Amino acid sequence: MNLLCKILASLLLIFSFSPKDAVPSDTGNHKEAWGVLDQEVNLDIRKFQVKDLDDIKWEKGPSKTKVAQFKKGKESFRLNGTYTVLANGTLKIKPLQKNSNGIYKVTVYNAEGKNILEETFDLKIVELVSKPEISWDCINRTLTCEVMKGTDPELKLYQNQKHFMTRSQRVVTHKWTSNVNAMFKCTAENRFSEESSEKAINCLEKGLDIYLIAGICGGGILFLIFVGLLIFYISRRKKQNRRRHNEELEIKVHRVTTEERSQKPHQMPASMLQNPAASQAPPPPSHRSQAPGHRPLPPGHRVQHQPQRRPPPSSGTQVHQHKGPPLPRPRVQPKPPRGAAENMSSPSSD
Repeated sequence: MNLLCKILASLLLIFSFSPKDAVPSDTGNHKEAWGVLDQEVNLDIRKFQVKDLDDIKWEKGPSKTKVAQFKKGKESFRLNGTYTVLANGTLKIKPLQKNSNGIYKVTVYNAEGKNILEETFDLKIVELVSKPEISWDCINRTLTCEVMKGTDPELKLYQNQKHFMTRSQRVVTHKWTSNVNAMFKCTAENRFSEESSEKAINCLEKGLDIYLIAGICGGGILFLIFVGLLIFYISRRKKQNRRRHNEELEIKVHRVTTEERSQKPHQMPASMLQNPAASQAPPPPSHRSQAPGHRPLPPGHRVQHQPQRRPPPSSGTQVHQHKGPPLPRPRVQPKPPRGAAENMSSPSSD
């Protein structure tokens, strides 16, 4: 009997329970939601009749910051104009920013003020991937694929439509061992987007790489310019040294010449000091000044000038040797021949 009463009581309790009056417990489970950066997202709650919704409040984070609220008969609350609560309780966020991610909690009350719903959402923001960039180096035989934007990108490489590499990173590098002439494709993708790039790569070693040739030519030009400047500097330096040397030599020669000229008037030959008579010798006959009215005597009656001998130097005196060119000696009148003298004297005896 007691058992039958307990069963009846349990059935009555079950049939009297209404979902409208149920209050879900916070079990720590969150609904996962995803949104794209710079776009919009809607956080939808369970379906309720609009007439049953009287007060809807959305909060964010552990601090329970109120971001939006809808209440019948009152103006809706919007934080920063980014959040909007619709009539059915949905939270609309536009535009999504990087700091829009986090935990959102919604609380719904009916017209009687009863809490009829509580839900939490874990919103994650995703950035779309950008178009990957392919680059290669024929000298090092490497290919590189890089994606600049995107959340958690995954890169895939294809050669002639054949997949051969997958990496969950922003940059991947492939190195080949032999010559390559193929079409390469790089695909970047994440949860919400996918982008691809294709490049035809031809590395058959037909010659030196154009960048290597340009580098060699540029280096050669720079070297030639440097050598030209060095030669110009050395030649100019030599000219300056030669000009300076010539100027110094001219100054020295001018100085020596000036000193010699200043010393000549004060120097007199020693022979002229010892033999003043020789220095006063009469000039040659052809250069003598003749008095007017006097005829020159014939050669026979001319006074024969004997050369005067230089007195021997005394033992007490020291002979000074003259340095330099020899001094001019006085001319001596030559003796006429004997026959000419007799012929000239015979008419005078007659």
